[in-house]
Amino acid sequence: MYLVNVAGNSLIIAAIRGDARLHTPMYSFLSNLSLVDICFTSVIVPRMLANMLSKNKKVPFAQCLTQMYFFVAFGITDSFLLAAMAIDRYMAICNPLHYTMTMSPRRCLLLVMASWVLSHLHSLTHTILMSRLTFCGPNVIHHFFCDVQPLLTLSCSDTSVNELLAFTEGSFVIMSPFVLIIVSYVFITRAVLRVPSGRGRYKVFSTCGSHLTVVALFYGTIIFVYIRPSSTYSVTKDRVVTVIYTVVTPMLNPFIYSLRNKDMKQALKKLIRRAE
Repeated sequence: MYLVNVAGNSLIIAAIRGDARLHTPMYSFLSNLSLVDICFTSVIVPRMLANMLSKNKKVPFAQCLTQMYFFVAFGITDSFLLAAMAIDRYMAICNPLHYTMTMSPRRCLLLVMASWVLSHLHSLTHTILMSRLTFCGPNVIHHFFCDVQPLLTLSCSDTSVNELLAFTEGSFVIMSPFVLIIVSYVFITRAVLRVPSGRGRYKVFSTCGSHLTVVALFYGTIIFVYIRPSSTYSVTKDRVVTVIYTVVTPMLNPFIYSLRNKDMKQALKKLIRRAE
């Protein structure tokens, strides 16, 4: 699954870069999303596979914090990029006459840069607060990687500030892009319903189908794991759900975005012909 994820997302990036017709805001966001998905999974899966094969499953605290930092940063970047893609679809469908001016290359670059910078600042805050906690032992993480909640349960010092930040600021960072996506699709749905023919409505809304599928998979699992009080935390259930958004969803993204997209199919065929 990891190799399929890396290969699939790398093909998406190469196909978009190699085809001039795909040098548009939507595909610019998609190539960034593919890059983030590779990084996101690479932070977790190689270490998890090494632990499965090794008898020694120890991880130094500094490495654990580093893994947590990049996991949170890439996860939030994913969230922001999905929101940016929703804005792009909203402008393309609801305000097509202003689309070129509003979604200019400069503004798209600013959206991408903001996604990366804000997510890393958010992750840095959590990592600094986590590094100040005391761990008395036994320091056994009941998870397959160093996530915020499993580490908080191991601490023998006061974690109220960490938990408050995770539930308030963390909820805001996760939910604000989600709310933006929902609002965008409310306006998109209204615009689509005004299209007179059923065929026309299907054609317009089909451009959003792939994005909606990814949003549902990503946010459905994220909200289940993170947007709730720590008292309801369940190690077993959360591990299963976490596998979906850390491994399964990034692996499925290339298939979701390419199988129903004629432009992506043509770009991939063009890329394969060049390789041959």
